[in-house]
Amino acid sequence: MGSLFRSETMCLAQLFLQSGTAYECLSALGEKGLVQFRDLNQNISTFQRKFVGEVKRCEELERILVYLVQEINRADIPLPEGETSPPAPPLKQVLEMQEQLQKLEVELREVTKNKEKLRKNLLELIEYTHMLRVTQTFVKRNVEFEPTYEEFPSLESDSLLDYSCMQRLGAKLGFVSGLINQGKVEAFEKMLWRVCKGYTIVSYAELDESLEDPETGEVIKWYVFLISFWGEQIGHKVKKICDCYHCHVYPYPNTAEERREIQEGLNTRIQDLYTVLHKTEDYLRQVLCKAAESVYSRVIQVKKMKAIYHMLNMCSFDVTNKCLIAEVWCPEADLQDLRRALEEGSRESGATIPSFMNIIPTKETPPTRIRTNKFTEGFQNIVDAYGVGSYREVNPALFTIITFPFLFAVMFGDFGHGFVMFLFALLLVLNENHPRLNQSQEIMRMFFNGRYILLLMGLFSVYTGLIYNDCFSKSVNLFGSGWNVSAMYTSSHPPAERKKMVLWNDSVVRHNSILQLDPSVPGVFQGPYPLGIDPIWNLATNRLTFLNSFKMKMSVILGIIHMTFGVILGIFNHLHFRKKFNIYLVSIPELLFMLCIFGYLIFMIFYKWLVFSAETSRVAPSILIEFINMFLFPTSKTNGLYTGQEYVQRVLLVVTALSVPVLFLGKPLFLLWLHNGRSCFGVNRSGYTLIRKESEEEVSLLGNQDVEEGNHQVEDGCREMACEEFNFGEILMTQVIHSIEYCLGCISNTASYLRLWALSLAHAQLSDVLWAMLMRVGLRVDTTYGVLLLLPVIALFAVLTIFILLIMEGLSAFLHAIRLHW
Repeated sequence: MGSLFRSETMCLAQLFLQSGTAYECLSALGEKGLVQFRDLNQNISTFQRKFVGEVKRCEELERILVYLVQEINRADIPLPEGETSPPAPPLKQVLEMQEQLQKLEVELREVTKNKEKLRKNLLELIEYTHMLRVTQTFVKRNVEFEPTYEEFPSLESDSLLDYSCMQRLGAKLGFVSGLINQGKVEAFEKMLWRVCKGYTIVSYAELDESLEDPETGEVIKWYVFLISFWGEQIGHKVKKICDCYHCHVYPYPNTAEERREIQEGLNTRIQDLYTVLHKTEDYLRQVLCKAAESVYSRVIQVKKMKAIYHMLNMCSFDVTNKCLIAEVWCPEADLQDLRRALEEGSRESGATIPSFMNIIPTKETPPTRIRTNKFTEGFQNIVDAYGVGSYREVNPALFTIITFPFLFAVMFGDFGHGFVMFLFALLLVLNENHPRLNQSQEIMRMFFNGRYILLLMGLFSVYTGLIYNDCFSKSVNLFGSGWNVSAMYTSSHPPAERKKMVLWNDSVVRHNSILQLDPSVPGVFQGPYPLGIDPIWNLATNRLTFLNSFKMKMSVILGIIHMTFGVILGIFNHLHFRKKFNIYLVSIPELLFMLCIFGYLIFMIFYKWLVFSAETSRVAPSILIEFINMFLFPTSKTNGLYTGQEYVQRVLLVVTALSVPVLFLGKPLFLLWLHNGRSCFGVNRSGYTLIRKESEEEVSLLGNQDVEEGNHQVEDGCREMACEEFNFGEILMTQVIHSIEYCLGCISNTASYLRLWALSLAHAQLSDVLWAMLMRVGLRVDTTYGVLLLLPVIALFAVLTIFILLIMEGLSAFLHAIRLHW
């Protein structure tokens, strides 16, 4: 509890590590998480440090492991977790691990390359088979003309009389066949027409099934085309156009016998490729399964090894270059663990000379170290998201554990919704050791990390829901209402009392749609409800007016208490750092400014609640008017809350007005007096400590003197003080800015706490609207169809409740609670 209330006491330690044991010692320190290293080589470039080669080797191993994980995920092989946090590998195993990973990478790349090549050949053969099947229907040439001519014989060497007309045409006829992407067919056809000027005949047919592209691996629709052309030049143009549109061109057989032989050969080769490809994939899967067994632990080991070398790069060598010197911040409570870790590292490395440490004094401000566990970590993250506190300051996270879920619940007050949230968080807490929750997606992992925050938010929402008497927008009558309707009837009272009161009779009840209960009538109001709001208010037409008044006043009260508590926490800081003058010149004026204005507002709220009853409520003055008149000094007499109110308010305003100049000028003038007048008054007096050296504002005044010892000369202090610089203007401006921000913030933040009322109202109204639009409709249907309609209505109501009221409204209230705490 002490560590959570205030950050731990830190000390600066110097580690002397032997070169042969430094790696093992830092590995042991890292496993325990005891220290924070200081960089002793800030003036040396990152690439010129001693262990930069080892860091590059770790980065190379990381690259190989990333490649392995990608291949394993691509093969859909599950990654076994193995050991959760294996230690960094010993130096003897690093080279062996590097050789194994490099050999595995080379083998995987070679097998993968062969597999991709086989797959590409297989897809090309399948495309060729489909092309032959489809183009067989395009052109049916007579067999007797096909085998007797060359593809392009020269016209000059043969006489025209030696060939018939069809043979002459056949001598110049050529074919180009292949497959083209479906989206390129139209543009391809237009290009052929424009370039070849109509000297081509193009035939198309769409494949029935989609094929995988051998180049990209994408499954797309293909068109088979067959282009007939005359002339060698046109043939070259056609082939260039096919290359431009990335067509898959395959040889077109000249004869039917050749076509049959090609198809038989293709079928044989496809069967062989299927066999070889399956064997290759089996072998590749075996290699990846073997690699997956240890890849998870190796990734963590390499990261730890890289972190060790990064820390070693922050160390400096001694003169002999045989010993590494490191400076670390360590909690004082962990010094014994630090020594044991150094001894353990030296023992593992087998060194004859052990590593050791020394504590060195320092005036530097240590880092802030706050221990957390799985329960407090979420609340500490909320505080650290705004800013990490200074060393040894009061840690607000301890109080945030209560105030944050409570302020959330004030805005989210609903018994039913809070109970659902509590059950969800409880389920996460009970299954927190489940491996799937730690490896879930980002959104689910956020819920899992904040499971204890959700648990308390749901629990507090159940409490505020009971106070509001709100459960899925409906009130629950647990203890019986304190209002009695029958007491309003005329027959319930003797004739003497009937003339003094407005009572009901049968005619009034019959002719009035709205009836008003008068608490001043005897027997109507029998006492307050034991817990929260009376359920009868759920039936009242002025329910919203009553709840708005209650929640608005409650928001102001909670906000002022919350802000006042923050100022009081500052007093604990001043006492700890021995800055008592800050208490008198800063904290007390801030409290007076806050309480004389807004504390008095809280007093008026409670006074009006306690003093005025149902009989005197009509003459009760408005708190808002009285609060405004407090600042206007009205000359006319008003009906105040109590006698002597005007004098009390004037005293409070005078105190408020006097606290402002003290807040603006008190601290700067005190420091100026301390700076100029201490040579006359003396630095220390009997039984009086003037100031502490560690105070940030006064360190320039006292120089190197140790005031707390009380045994040094005033003249030495004056000479040291003359060398220091005291900037009164900077201190004055800092305090003025802080004071203006505080005075304006008291007003704006008090108004900002009204969001507690606004969000609570919005949540209640949304819940009421959802009930009225769904559940009320389903419950009012008659029994014939009501059961059938009620099931889908309940399902829709549950879905909308979870997504709108729990998730969206819960996120809104969560963000507003964070804003109020910040």
